[in-house]
Amino acid sequence: MSRKLMSLVALLIALYLLLCGALFIFQRSLIYFPQPDNAVTTEDSRLKLAMPDADVWVTTRTHAGPKALIYFGGNAEDVSRNLPSFSAAFPDYAVFLLNYRGFGGSGGSPSEDAIAEDALALFDQVYASHPQVAVIGRSLGSGVAARLASQRPATGLILVTPYNSLEEIAVRQYPWMPVKWLLKDRFESGRYAAHIHVPTLLLAASDDEVIPRDSTQRLLQSFPKGVATLRIVPDSAHNSISERAQYLQWMQEVLDR
Repeated sequence: MSRKLMSLVALLIALYLLLCGALFIFQRSLIYFPQPDNAVTTEDSRLKLAMPDADVWVTTRTHAGPKALIYFGGNAEDVSRNLPSFSAAFPDYAVFLLNYRGFGGSGGSPSEDAIAEDALALFDQVYASHPQVAVIGRSLGSGVAARLASQRPATGLILVTPYNSLEEIAVRQYPWMPVKWLLKDRFESGRYAAHIHVPTLLLAASDDEVIPRDSTQRLLQSFPKGVATLRIVPDSAHNSISERAQYLQWMQEVLDR
């Protein structure tokens, strides 16, 4: 091998290692896209979850009675925008929409472990006054919801555009990078699904351009037999699924049982 060729190989290796280092350092900026709270909210519709290292805001609709639902949104979602539609669709439920750290005025920076801790704290606080708590997670939030439902006594679980693990999605997007060794936040929904025993609905978009159907199918197979059902929302994509009538209708069928 000539000296020039060796120098070129060394340069390419150095550039590759530099890219790996940059991906490792900045990976969360490729996963989370914090959104401001653009929806119209008032002090009466916001709950402060005082965590030891951050104040986390929850958009709420209070309602007396045993039922409540907790919602975890996508990685670039202003969850507060769901308040009007959820309040109308689920009138018998108190509604709690978690703004991840860095989102909607919440302090701190998002990470899988931090969000999981916030989710547990929110569930425990809600459960103290509402013993029947349903959990809904969309896209990235489906991983948050699955992990929570494996650790707390939810009465029902709905996962929208869900995946088996974030690692699978990242490997598809960056096949030339050693993602398995670099990824910090893995959101291994399939691993948690094996410990979930409450009725679960998986809502997939018919033309999802972000989450491959085989990833959702693997997640479905990870649940104990008879626990989970998969339904495909027709004529929908990853971001447009909530615009279809079946989106809330099928959720209502599950929560009204």
